[in-house]
Amino acid sequence: MSDPDNTPTGGKQDWEGFREVDRAIAENRLTSYTWKKTWADPWGKVGLILFSVLFLAFVIYVIIYDGMI
Repeated sequence: MSDPDNTPTGGKQDWEGFREVDRAIAENRLTSYTWKKTWADPWGKVGLILFSVLFLAFVIYVIIYDGMI
Protein backbone atom coordinates (compact mmCIF):
# COMPACT_ATOMS: atom_id res chain seq x y z
CA MET A 1 0.00 0.00 0.00
CA SER A 2 1.28 3.44 -0.76
CA ASP A 3 2.28 5.98 1.82
CA PRO A 4 -0.42 8.69 2.19
CA ASP A 5 2.25 11.38 2.49
CA ASN A 6 3.57 10.58 -1.01
CA THR A 7 0.30 11.39 -2.79
CA PRO A 8 0.47 14.16 -5.38
CA THR A 9 -0.73 17.52 -4.13
CA GLY A 10 -2.38 18.54 -7.40
CA GLY A 11 -1.23 22.13 -7.15
CA LYS A 12 -0.25 24.75 -4.64
CA GLN A 13 -3.63 24.73 -2.87
CA ASP A 14 -4.30 22.41 0.02
CA TRP A 15 -7.91 21.29 -0.22
CA GLU A 16 -9.00 21.68 3.39
CA GLY A 17 -11.82 19.26 4.14
CA PHE A 18 -11.25 17.33 0.91
CA ARG A 19 -7.92 15.82 1.86
CA GLU A 20 -9.34 12.28 2.24
CA VAL A 21 -11.21 12.51 -1.06
CA ASP A 22 -8.07 13.77 -2.78
CA ARG A 23 -6.09 10.90 -1.30
CA ALA A 24 -8.77 8.41 -2.39
CA ILE A 25 -8.66 9.75 -5.95
CA ALA A 26 -4.87 9.61 -5.99
CA GLU A 27 -4.89 6.00 -4.79
CA ASN A 28 -7.73 5.07 -7.18
CA ARG A 29 -10.04 3.92 -4.41
CA LEU A 30 -12.85 6.46 -4.73
CA THR A 31 -15.60 3.82 -5.03
CA SER A 32 -14.52 2.11 -1.83
CA TYR A 33 -14.35 5.48 -0.07
CA THR A 34 -17.87 6.37 -1.26
CA TRP A 35 -19.40 3.07 -0.10
CA LYS A 36 -17.71 3.28 3.31
CA LYS A 37 -18.83 6.88 3.85
CA THR A 38 -22.38 6.06 2.76
CA TRP A 39 -22.54 3.04 5.08
CA ALA A 40 -21.23 5.13 8.00
CA ASP A 41 -24.00 7.73 7.51
CA PRO A 42 -27.27 6.65 9.23
CA TRP A 43 -29.50 7.96 6.41
CA GLY A 44 -27.17 6.51 3.81
CA LYS A 45 -27.37 3.11 5.47
CA VAL A 46 -31.18 3.28 5.50
CA GLY A 47 -31.15 4.30 1.83
CA LEU A 48 -28.87 1.43 0.82
CA ILE A 49 -30.94 -1.12 2.73
CA LEU A 50 -34.21 0.26 1.33
CA PHE A 51 -32.85 0.24 -2.21
CA SER A 52 -31.60 -3.34 -1.79
CA VAL A 53 -34.93 -4.55 -0.44
CA LEU A 54 -36.90 -2.81 -3.20
CA PHE A 55 -34.58 -4.15 -5.90
CA LEU A 56 -34.82 -7.69 -4.50
CA ALA A 57 -38.63 -7.41 -4.35
CA PHE A 58 -38.67 -6.26 -7.99
CA VAL A 59 -36.47 -9.19 -9.07
CA ILE A 60 -38.70 -11.65 -7.21
CA TYR A 61 -41.79 -10.06 -8.79
CA VAL A 62 -40.34 -10.34 -12.29
CA ILE A 63 -39.32 -13.97 -11.74
CA ILE A 64 -42.80 -14.92 -10.47
CA TYR A 65 -44.68 -12.83 -13.07
CA ASP A 66 -42.73 -14.31 -15.99
CA GLY A 67 -43.35 -17.83 -14.68
CA MET A 68 -39.69 -18.74 -14.30
CA ILE A 69 -40.52 -20.62 -11.10
